[in-house]
Amino acid sequence: MEPHVGHDEAYNRWYEDDHYYSGVMAMPWAFAGRRWVAPTYLQAMRIPKDSAIANPIELGKYIATYWLTAGHYEDHLRWTVATNQRLLPDGRIYLQRDHVFTAFQEFLGSLYRDADGPRDIHSLDYPYGGLVVEVIDAPEGSDTASVMEFLTDERAPLAFANGVAMGVAFTPFPLPEDRMGYVKQVDGLGRRVTMLWFTDGDPRESWDAAFSGAVEQAEKAGVGRTELVAPFLPTLPGTNKYVDQLR
Repeated sequence: MEPHVGHDEAYNRWYEDDHYYSGVMAMPWAFAGRRWVAPTYLQAMRIPKDSAIANPIELGKYIATYWLTAGHYEDHLRWTVATNQRLLPDGRIYLQRDHVFTAFQEFLGSLYRDADGPRDIHSLDYPYGGLVVEVIDAPEGSDTASVMEFLTDERAPLAFANGVAMGVAFTPFPLPEDRMGYVKQVDGLGRRVTMLWFTDGDPRESWDAAFSGAVEQAEKAGVGRTELVAPFLPTLPGTNKYVDQLR
């Protein structure tokens, strides 16, 4: 999400005080959530600079992640559309913001560094130090299988050796046609993989070794184009921490 200039604090308070709960967590089938933020020093680390997702690359100061109950994605979508159609005329949708990368996504699988420890269902509750979002689009006409093999065999060992504890993979599916008009369908349906890497500490500690070469690594492997590698920190709920570090 990208708050409009001059609206950073108001947007943050609206999302945390209202929308995080009324827009997702109060609905059936949502069982976990967490918000993340990218201060300027993390925005500057993002790659590739010609991203098809964030253009310019600094767009998307916040990201929110939620886990939905398997088998009830469509049920939750119906609640989401109906709830937001009610919240908008009630003046409870903050319109001074842009959707940079918004998607409901199908779970593809999880990769773990440790045999014991938090599992994927715990990842939005466990106090991880950071999140790195890595998005890879397989070539036109192919699917996600080769990307998942690459992430499992090449990216994960490098990440796990450098402060990353877990990776959880998804692929977007089509948004409903009756969604709110300000939410756009993402590209790459059927061939895009969104990987969420959870880091033990600040993602800067893992960046150089695990992520800075991710674009070239995917290109060399021939699995497709990396459209975004972006680090985030967890927000501190109920506060405006980092709001003054977004621009």
